[in-house]
Amino acid sequence: MSNQINSQLWHSCQRRPLETNRHQSNVADSRLPVINNFVLNGPTVDVHAAEEFVHQAMEIIMDEAVRKSTDVKEKVCEWRSPEQLKELLDLELRDEGEPEAKILQRCSEAIRYSIKTGHPHFFNQLYAGMEPYSMVASFIIEATKTSLYTYEVAPVFTLMEEAVLRKMIEMVGWKEGGDGIFNPGGSMSNMYAVNLARYRYCRDIKMNGLFAAPRMVILTSQECHYSISKAAALLGIGTKNVYVVPSDKRGKMIPSALEDQIKRAKSEGAVPFMVNATAGTTVLGAFDPIDEIADICEKYDLWLHVDACWGGAALMSNKHKHLLNGIHRVNSMAWNPHKMMMASLQCSAFLVRDKTSLLQHCHSAQASYLFQQDKFYDVSYDTGDKSVQCSRKPDAFKFWLMWKALGTTEMEQRVDRALALARYLAQEINKREGFQLLMEPEFANVCFWYIPPSLRNLPAGPELWEKLHTVAPVVKERMMKKGSMMVGYQTHRDKPNFFRMVVISPQVSREDLDFALDEIQHLGKDL
Repeated sequence: MSNQINSQLWHSCQRRPLETNRHQSNVADSRLPVINNFVLNGPTVDVHAAEEFVHQAMEIIMDEAVRKSTDVKEKVCEWRSPEQLKELLDLELRDEGEPEAKILQRCSEAIRYSIKTGHPHFFNQLYAGMEPYSMVASFIIEATKTSLYTYEVAPVFTLMEEAVLRKMIEMVGWKEGGDGIFNPGGSMSNMYAVNLARYRYCRDIKMNGLFAAPRMVILTSQECHYSISKAAALLGIGTKNVYVVPSDKRGKMIPSALEDQIKRAKSEGAVPFMVNATAGTTVLGAFDPIDEIADICEKYDLWLHVDACWGGAALMSNKHKHLLNGIHRVNSMAWNPHKMMMASLQCSAFLVRDKTSLLQHCHSAQASYLFQQDKFYDVSYDTGDKSVQCSRKPDAFKFWLMWKALGTTEMEQRVDRALALARYLAQEINKREGFQLLMEPEFANVCFWYIPPSLRNLPAGPELWEKLHTVAPVVKERMMKKGSMMVGYQTHRDKPNFFRMVVISPQVSREDLDFALDEIQHLGKDL
């Protein structure tokens, strides 16, 4: 069908290029202004042709990126090696442009060879599924093409971000309110937390740099996201000053070990200033005991940040919000609605329990060409100086529109259903010969081994672990080359490779989970 569409588009697009020469007859007219050989007598883009191109491109998007990409009968991916894909896509950029029909073909190819993350059999990441309201919001964001630094250029989106942040803060339980900002990803949110915590401890560092500070230490669990170490490196704290706190067998930070590491840092003459806890670790989906950690942070006057990029969605559920008990006591929090809530990428919020404009004071550069104080409106709505960015996409709109469409009740059901499906998957794994859970899941991360028949009689020990370690990579390769589904795998501490299935999308059914287990068995039974 796509070839037929491309053929029709090829003929239709020969009629009128976007770059028009409708003023070319006037070039010789000496009365028209000419600068650097350009006749300045009107736009060079035919708006009607541009609209037609966008319309045709949207038809391709709807057919191939929406309908086919969410159809369980279609492939999750059309796998090609990098060398093959380079040849197929003709990536070279040339001096002359291509006809519109060729550009539409390029659009179709980009979709065809991309991974279909909206497919019901995509279980590979902490995001999945097609969210229609958020996707439409993304289209609107691109069409309006604005930046969220001042109210004058983004009045609607400025107010929407404020409304979304206020509601998220309410769900965290900060009764006195707070502050926040949407930014490009949870890693950036965690970096904001490190920078803000350091600024709160040592405000002179903003002007005087690291010379104004002692050796400072961040404490975080061994299961934390790698962005904490990256933030330490980027901000000049140093990765050696990230003290790792041991976690228990389920991946939760051990509070007594945290206190030991705080005492160690102090005994070395260093200054611990921040603890990073995790609500929903990347691999195991573990939740650190926030209340106990908060007690320790209050005792030693440390900033407590919670990376809830993945697990923050549990706050939407009355049934599961207990996983984040104590969240109302933390100083800051990262929460990514583009994960379990399924907002279109990227949609990430950094929230801070502060009403003293700490974000503003920490990051403000007071650019005079943007943040004039004598504007004709309330300049408190110019939020851009809180950000380390200048240009910033209005990502909150993606969450606002879907929240308006679904309501809090439907979003709660979405979380509850995802966790119910994860529970079903774990139960099925326990029933099936050759499948073994790493542990019972706490959240939507279901981690398990598939043990082929040839290995089932081997006793637990080094030989079994060594051979089992090779199974998941081969099964993953086979499923991707077949295009049937995508599931992630990894090691953890001393464990051999295991699968990690993440269940999020409301488009996923019990039958899809049964298919996934059947397919893993089919692809790996000969190993």
